[in-house]
Amino acid sequence: MGLFDWLRRTKPTAISDTLWQSTVDKLPFLRCLTVDAQKQLKTLTEAFLAEKEFTAAGGLVLSDEICVSIAAQGCLPILGLGLSAYRDWVGIIVYPDEFVVQRRIEDDHGIVHELDDVLSGEAWAGGPLLISWQDAQLSGQAGYEGYNVVIHEFAHKLDMLNGDADGIPALHSGIREADWLAVFDPAFADFCTRVDAGEETRIDPYASQDEGEFFAVASETFFVSPALLNTDYPALYQLFCRYYRQDPLARA
Repeated sequence: MGLFDWLRRTKPTAISDTLWQSTVDKLPFLRCLTVDAQKQLKTLTEAFLAEKEFTAAGGLVLSDEICVSIAAQGCLPILGLGLSAYRDWVGIIVYPDEFVVQRRIEDDHGIVHELDDVLSGEAWAGGPLLISWQDAQLSGQAGYEGYNVVIHEFAHKLDMLNGDADGIPALHSGIREADWLAVFDPAFADFCTRVDAGEETRIDPYASQDEGEFFAVASETFFVSPALLNTDYPALYQLFCRYYRQDPLARA
């Protein structure tokens, strides 16, 4: 077992400077944080690890490296929001690679179909997060611009804080729902139009699935490739700056 032994604790355990620096060095969107912001993120990550419970699946052996990396990436979106934004859930299940989730779907005729979904991550309302460790390591690598499965799934948790994952997270003071929708809805509609027209978008076309996926994909893009989101949807980028209380483009 590692330093944390991956049971929930009531008191944060310090992450060693060596492990923390190794984690940051592997993630370019963390390397560009100021020294003070990195210290703040480290403290937040330690508090997060004290609250949450990691579980391995699919033969994976958990390590400090795995859990600290996932926790640090997941805590970046709440650097300006605080740990309470991740309340009401505890578990994180980590698979070595993509995993299969069985679905039961009833069609319009009442016929139930069973199918297998191959996933790199999933967030369950009121339940755990599921993450592929292989995919969690891809962010920042060549060919994966704008991609971060950890931030994507943690964004779903922010979206679910006030109900369904509908693209409208629990908004803090200073942002009204009408303000949010006035920017978010036109951006989503425009993106869907572009995808439906067969345009090759720089933002993952999966974002056109629904408003919840658009919020999650746009959030991962916001943090790991901010210039991309700002170029395609500058008003949405500014809205996210207000919501997340961060400006990744300024520090990048």
